[in-house]
Amino acid sequence: VAVRAIAPFVKDKTADPAVICVDVTGQFAISLLSGHIGGGNRLARQIAHGIDALPVITTATDISQRFAVDEWAQQQGFVISCMKAAKEVSAAILEGDVPMQSDAQVVGALPPGLILSDKGQVGIAFSVFTHEPYPRTLRLIPKALTLGIGCRKGISTNQIEDAVRVVFDKHRLDIRGIKQAATIDIKQEEAGLIAFCKIWNIPLAFYSAQQLGALPGAFTASEFVRHAVGIDNVCERAVLMQGGKLIVSKTAADGVTVAVAEDAWEVRF
Repeated sequence: VAVRAIAPFVKDKTADPAVICVDVTGQFAISLLSGHIGGGNRLARQIAHGIDALPVITTATDISQRFAVDEWAQQQGFVISCMKAAKEVSAAILEGDVPMQSDAQVVGALPPGLILSDKGQVGIAFSVFTHEPYPRTLRLIPKALTLGIGCRKGISTNQIEDAVRVVFDKHRLDIRGIKQAATIDIKQEEAGLIAFCKIWNIPLAFYSAQQLGALPGAFTASEFVRHAVGIDNVCERAVLMQGGKLIVSKTAADGVTVAVAEDAWEVRF
């Protein structure tokens, strides 16, 4: 009955919500849909605990007590690069240990199913970069990148997006790792910039010229920018106002300047 009821609404495992089925006598709480990404398995256990029932979990990695990569990524806020690759990793973990690499510190004991190694046919890379160290690589991407953006008046959304993509492609960064953007406050009414951030669901922070000018450090100076807005550089200063380490200096393209900073992050088990 439950399967028939939800069938018309089931679309994709990356978007489907958790669905839990409890029998009429309250003996079992069954994780019916989206056990990992939707949190169905956790919810089934919580419900079972609350009503003194038995949680019924059928996902292979859980019953084998192996690492569930999609569930971990959802809980930790990492972006899964490819669901097909995630499926391949899950299948490989059921057969043996899968190698992993990380650009950041790994904290805690590795869960069953993972080993630190650069060798293997199927593996996991934790990184904001698009490199794939294994023949079949699942990349888990932290939301750790900040965009600093400067632009001329009247710039279009497409021009901003094109400039960002050029920078990210050149430096082999994954655009899905962006968590926020920053610029100068005189751009608060810049429709193209506002629309870009809305489309990409990126929070946009604004800083005054006084705030940006007070930031210590060496920046790529421009007398034209200083004359126009009162400071020598917008994108590099703005991106570092959010913290992090500058990994891409000012890059100009078609009326847009872009800089990128990376926040400190870690892989925690």
